Amino acid sequence: MTTSKDRLRLWLRLLKVTRGIEARLRDALRREFETTLPRFDMMAALSRHPEGLKMSALSGVLRVSNGNVTGIADRLTAEGLAERVPVPGDRRAMMVRLTDAGVAEFTRQAQAHEGWIDDMLGDFSADEARTLATRLMRLAETQDKEEMTNAL
Repeated sequence: MTTSKDRLRLWLRLLKVTRGIEARLRDALRREFETTLPRFDMMAALSRHPEGLKMSALSGVLRVSNGNVTGIADRLTAEGLAERVPVPGDRRAMMVRLTDAGVAEFTRQAQAHEGWIDDMLGDFSADEARTLATRLMRLAETQDKEEMTNAL
């Protein structure tokens, strides 16, 4: 068998596993927290930036359109989990950040999420998980460099 066929097979298996894990996470978030994976992802991004993020930056971090971000931010704000704050020096721009209630809710969800992932990937030793994560991170960095080159 050729190397390219082995790599194609690897890609297809990565895709299948990723889609399966994502489906299980979506289901668990819906059942246990009555939320969605995009809402969880937005709260995760905001949790890493306690000062908040501009909507455009949030779109970039999540790699989704501004419209998608706006809708999710609207719902989180309506539920008291996030708030919009003005950007100093820019009257038109707003930042979104988690409220104290949002931080508390995300903490609950993140703990459950970590447990679910731990269960799903429990067949990997810590060393295997670190090695695979490092290899995939290098692959992602290569892809990011190629995207930047192609954008020029």
